[in-house]
Amino acid sequence: MIANAREWWRTGAETVAWLVAAAWVFRASDVVRNLPAMPRLTGVEWDRLPERVASLMVVVPARNEEANIAATLDALMVADYPALKVLVIDDRSTDKTGMIVDAYVAEYATRAPGRLDVIHVTDLPEGWLGKTFALQVGTENSESEFLLFTDADVLFSPSVLRRTMVYMEAERADHAVVLPTMQVKSWGEGVVLGFFQILGMWAARPWRVSDPKAYDTVGVGAFNLIRRTALEETGGWTPQRMAILEDITIGRRMKLAGMRQRLVFAPGLVLVHWASGGFGLVRVMTKNLFSAFNFRPLLLLVAALWMTLFFLAPLAEMGWWPTVGAGVMVLCSIGALYRVVGEVSEIDARYGWLFPLGALAFMWAMVRSMAVVWWRGGVEWRGTHYALRDLRRHNSQLKWIREAAEERRAAKIRL
Repeated sequence: MIANAREWWRTGAETVAWLVAAAWVFRASDVVRNLPAMPRLTGVEWDRLPERVASLMVVVPARNEEANIAATLDALMVADYPALKVLVIDDRSTDKTGMIVDAYVAEYATRAPGRLDVIHVTDLPEGWLGKTFALQVGTENSESEFLLFTDADVLFSPSVLRRTMVYMEAERADHAVVLPTMQVKSWGEGVVLGFFQILGMWAARPWRVSDPKAYDTVGVGAFNLIRRTALEETGGWTPQRMAILEDITIGRRMKLAGMRQRLVFAPGLVLVHWASGGFGLVRVMTKNLFSAFNFRPLLLLVAALWMTLFFLAPLAEMGWWPTVGAGVMVLCSIGALYRVVGEVSEIDARYGWLFPLGALAFMWAMVRSMAVVWWRGGVEWRGTHYALRDLRRHNSQLKWIREAAEERRAAKIRL
């Protein structure tokens, strides 16, 4: 009986190992074949003015961003898109953010009248996150045809807004995301961010984002460009007023509502330094990782088990002759992804040698996020406490899928 059990375990382990290897080879080949063919705004075909220069408002929510806001505004003020306005939403800052922005507004009132403005939010209504309320305020105080929602620590090249608007016109897009280039300033950042980009290839296939029938969707807080009519048709920011991952949520809502969604690369044209050091990245992710699983421990633990099986178990397979081949296939697939994805992300592919550390750091961030949120009974974000029971009602991605299906059924009945 013991011998039979060992044989079953051996057969099961081998089968799982080879199935995982097959999944890796399929995904890697898919990425290698399709990712390089995706459009890049660095191409000369995008370096022109659109035939119709639509109005564009850049909404910049900022809370206690005195260290970053000046550089972001400097970059936006030299942008070469002619129909551009910038609106900063000072979200109850307690540092010098408001003073810095006011000084810029006063300066550009004469240099470029109407180009830059600020709204100071002093109170947060109940039932809203600070950032989503700031985005709603920006939306309500703009009449532009297009709205770019970004962060206060993003650096834009002078031409990227113009190039993106050309792309929007060519694609007739309702929602477009320009994937930012993450600035890597230490090896710890490279390890974590390098792994994060490879994990992202499993979460969404970039080349399928434009396919209305595919589940793949995207949203990035640094660059969410949305057509106003599409945003209004989906209810603005109110339906997701308590969504921690507001960027991903708005992307999913746009896709489920049938809006034309696009993802485009622009290596070096949009820069973000997410956090300092690997430990800094883990701390930043503490706020939002648990919310990605709707604050459900079981879902998070299942995801951690999947990551263990797909990223760490293949290393152990190298020590057992029946699964050495499977392990080699997985490692080669991971190496290929680091190389191909690194060509557009500009993260050195050599960080692929340290992917197990990236996997462990990411899983630690997941568990840490769950533990901290449970201990606090919610999320502490920018000086405000949000109760867990309230967050759960607004952070389920399945909620948007269900509501979109109900809306489609209702539309068919009306017809």
